[in-house]
Amino acid sequence: MNNMNQMMKQVKKMQEQMLKAQEELADKTMEGSAGGGVVTVQVNGHKKVLSINIKPEAVDPDDVEMLQDLVLTAVNDALTKAEELANQDMGKFTGGMKIPGLF
Repeated sequence: MNNMNQMMKQVKKMQEQMLKAQEELADKTMEGSAGGGVVTVQVNGHKKVLSINIKPEAVDPDDVEMLQDLVLTAVNDALTKAEELANQDMGKFTGGMKIPGLF
């Protein structure tokens, strides 16, 4: 019975550490870019877009599709980095296992 109590304490401690790590992800930011930096996007560790910056040289009224592609590429780059950060931070607790709904 004592082993069970000890195990439950360890599980509770791990849960608290995981929750803290998830909360800390909101304070971490990553930046994605495209077109050599003419479009940059910042996201936080919860994969929320914080800002989009488009330099004037990226804007060509005759080629709106290219600007759309640059924005899309920069957003996906930033989100990929946020995903990698979340996997790295939370992987400490899961041993690299992907647990659905955890992050």
